[in-house]
Amino acid sequence: MIEDEPAIRNVMFVLLAGLGFDGDVAYDARQALSMLRQTSFDAILLDLRCSELPPDQIVSAIQEIRPSLVGRVLVITGEVSDAATLESVEKLCLPHVSQKRIVDELWVRLRALLGIPNSSAAGSAP
Repeated sequence: MIEDEPAIRNVMFVLLAGLGFDGDVAYDARQALSMLRQTSFDAILLDLRCSELPPDQIVSAIQEIRPSLVGRVLVITGEVSDAATLESVEKLCLPHVSQKRIVDELWVRLRALLGIPNSSAAGSAP
């Protein structure tokens, strides 16, 4: 996972670990690329706004270092309101899931992990 905000990084790490996923966290793209040179990963969660490198450069570098990750870079970002960012996501054919869908799914999973039944608005945050 490449995420620069500590709070988001920690929550995502705990949730993914609770779902049985093992992984490492990079604070920016340069650290992530260094990790990729040393270790093999099954997929990458990439926050598009976590680095000084443009998204297309990050993805190109990931694919150059680990061609097996083509199609396995999942974009996570709070919002894609900027047309250039959305164009990059579409150009690179990166999977893009809306923030609302991710939050809803995370609440469902978190409730299940904690044994809390879903409310009538299934998956919605309190």
